[in-house]
Amino acid sequence: MVRALLVRKDEEGKTSAAVEDVAEDQFPDGNVTVAVEFSTVNYKDGLCIGPGGGLVRNYPHVPGIDFAGTVTASDDPRYSAGDKVVLTGWRVGEVHWGGYSAMARVNADWLVPLPAGLTTRQAMAVGTAGFTAMLAVMALEDHGLTPDQGEVLVTGAAGGVGSVATAILANRGYEVAGVTGRPETADYLTALGATRIVPREDLAETVKRPLETETWAGCVDAVGGAMLARVLGQLKYGGSAAAVGLAGGAGLPATVIPFLLRGVNLLGIDSVMQPFENRQRAWERVAADLPLDKLEEMVVPATLEDLPGLGRDILKGQVRGRVVVDVNG
Repeated sequence: MVRALLVRKDEEGKTSAAVEDVAEDQFPDGNVTVAVEFSTVNYKDGLCIGPGGGLVRNYPHVPGIDFAGTVTASDDPRYSAGDKVVLTGWRVGEVHWGGYSAMARVNADWLVPLPAGLTTRQAMAVGTAGFTAMLAVMALEDHGLTPDQGEVLVTGAAGGVGSVATAILANRGYEVAGVTGRPETADYLTALGATRIVPREDLAETVKRPLETETWAGCVDAVGGAMLARVLGQLKYGGSAAAVGLAGGAGLPATVIPFLLRGVNLLGIDSVMQPFENRQRAWERVAADLPLDKLEEMVVPATLEDLPGLGRDILKGQVRGRVVVDVNG
């Protein structure tokens, strides 16, 4: 039997989540078996623990869109028993059973070797959110961003993506302006390396002017909606915004003027279907560019029993930093 968080749906369509012992033959097929050590909590996990958000296809279901652990069996020559691995994306935890379990069976194509210098716990302190943040920083730099160009804005800075993005950018020598709607997180963001705190209300209002004063050299945006539209009009000439989330809405009430008159770029960041080579590159960059002392400051420890409450909290925007779930704790 394997200990896991199992989400069930009753005949009336209501879901419930509880820690249960699950028989190994209930787990889906996969050519690699992993003893999961740590997972984390992302917005999608909150949806899957709760009503599903249209992500879960079949019940009962084990959520957890990322995990890190040790291979115990493999039918794929790329992995052997004892190898440390990380998994993010590929709809694991949504369609396929995920990391909120002491065991996972997955496709070898979905795994990445744990980079040297990181433990499985640290990898999940990074998790999908931090991996996405690294992809965003890489995309901005691939489009020419350098520290001498000026301030880089991070929206939703106290969240999972924003926290890691702030720490990585600061460690690489950028001036980071962190946007937050929670004034109590100012000290936390400053400790991660933010040099300026921008109240959310300063950017939340939609303005009629398509262009404002050139302010930001680049932006990692986890909010979307009216805030992203506003930021596009404030980017410096040739600057880029990497869009990683939609906490403020999926709409984009913007014009094409910033693209045409300032040559700005809107970069879409997808972490789910990234090819292996770019995944490996991102994880190696995480190991090199994310200061581990700052990473530890973000960590909130949790166990499987804590997950139903944490799932509700993250959907309400009440989770700060990176929750690391010890699935065997």
